Amino acid sequence: MFGRLLARRRAGPDAAAPLPPVPPPAEAPLGGPRASQTEVLVRRLEWTVVRRLDGMLQGDYRTLFRGFGLDLADLREYRPGDDVRHIDWNVTARLQTPHVREFQEDREVAVWFLLDLSGSIDFGSGTVRKRDLLNDFTTVLALLLTRYGNRVGAVFYGGAGEIATSVIPARAGRRQLLHLLDRMQATPAASPGDTRLRDLLERARSVAKRRSVMFVVSDFISAPGWQASLAMLARRHEIVAVRLVDPLEVALPDLGLVVLQDAETGEQMFVDTHDPAFRKRFAAAAEAREAELRQGFARAGVECLTLSTYARLDLALLHFARQRRHRQQGAASGAGAA
Repeated sequence: MFGRLLARRRAGPDAAAPLPPVPPPAEAPLGGPRASQTEVLVRRLEWTVVRRLDGMLQGDYRTLFRGFGLDLADLREYRPGDDVRHIDWNVTARLQTPHVREFQEDREVAVWFLLDLSGSIDFGSGTVRKRDLLNDFTTVLALLLTRYGNRVGAVFYGGAGEIATSVIPARAGRRQLLHLLDRMQATPAASPGDTRLRDLLERARSVAKRRSVMFVVSDFISAPGWQASLAMLARRHEIVAVRLVDPLEVALPDLGLVVLQDAETGEQMFVDTHDPAFRKRFAAAAEAREAELRQGFARAGVECLTLSTYARLDLALLHFARQRRHRQQGAASGAGAA
């Protein structure tokens, strides 16, 4: 599959401008080499991204990701779009009109990061790899969420056979945050082999007992079968699919003769990117994969946040936050009008 091929790209006039590197803080962090790397990442993102997003993604009492309470607050008539799992069948049978239960929302939520660390995540055609994007996104969201007492946990996918030992239970506090980020930084990419994203989703379903918010961070380059597992997970949890992309995976520029390598299996191909027909077939295969992904997310009822290695993380998160808040306000106004 063309979308799974890794290429070495030379700089040229058609190449997108790489993201400027962010200098590390002057103050040296305490701890060993790995702890120092984690602290540098946290401090850099606190200054460059978190300060801009804080208050936009959530506040003291309102957040884009609400808690799931168990205390019954009220009963009301069913409206189109309500979760059918909240229907009170006893009241519905008595009144002959569908009624749903409303619960008192908790202010704290449990958040899980399902992190795909397969071989293709290490790809990047510029100065930023998809792995760097995964690290930055997880750090920013974990920093924002733990500030308000929310619990964060993670499930790491490191290849077949390694998933059972790669779970961090959801807990609160800065110590938990640093532990999660340290494990994320220390986990190497998977050994060569096909990615089975279904294993990651099934493992998350077994470890998250209570309803939670889950971020599935992956490029979704995987063996088939993960769509059904994602739909099953979305029945119980609030899921956001965070898709990592690189422009070179969508369209190939005219680079002449190059060697393409599958990032997961190591298989190599010698191709002529100067051939317009080859570039057209590559783009068509990428577009077919895009359509398949969109269809899979829609069937599962999962929102998708796309992050590019050539785009700013804070702008992408702000755009996603505005879209999500607009949808929530639209749903609320529609329910009120009904």
